[in-house]
Amino acid sequence: MMGLEEYKAKSGRFTPVWTLEIQTPIEDVDKILDAVMTVYPLSYGRYQRNASISAQAMETSQPEEGSTTTTHATGYKAGSTETYPMVELKISIERDTDILEQVMDVIHQVHHYEEPVIFLREDWASRAAYNPENENPNRWWNNGRGMPNRIESIAKKF
Repeated sequence: MMGLEEYKAKSGRFTPVWTLEIQTPIEDVDKILDAVMTVYPLSYGRYQRNASISAQAMETSQPEEGSTTTTHATGYKAGSTETYPMVELKISIERDTDILEQVMDVIHQVHHYEEPVIFLREDWASRAAYNPENENPNRWWNNGRGMPNRIESIAKKF
């Protein structure tokens, strides 16, 4: 049985990556991405600063006595439920522990929480057999619709 390392189709291949899924307030997405870019380009093919941002959702917790919330939020009672808006920011990096350490350090430095919620997964990312002159009628430069409308400000869209 062939592994994904050997997989090659006319359309491209797959490469091993780590995906980091970071829960954060929407207004901090650019700050986190900018910080990561100081140590890693977030490349996807011939594009940099690639990320996926979910629609706004909610996160909830019950901070314990001695947590940052009970220490810094006046009148907060330990064990009370708190719920806040958040998004999931997903980025991928090559599977290299030195890179992972650098990325995690800058995220932790700029993140809103002292204990950021970050999930790490081993994934495989597609890499296309790149051809910007492709005649495929489904490509944005050939389909008559062009690119979707740009979002000028991440935080203002949520």
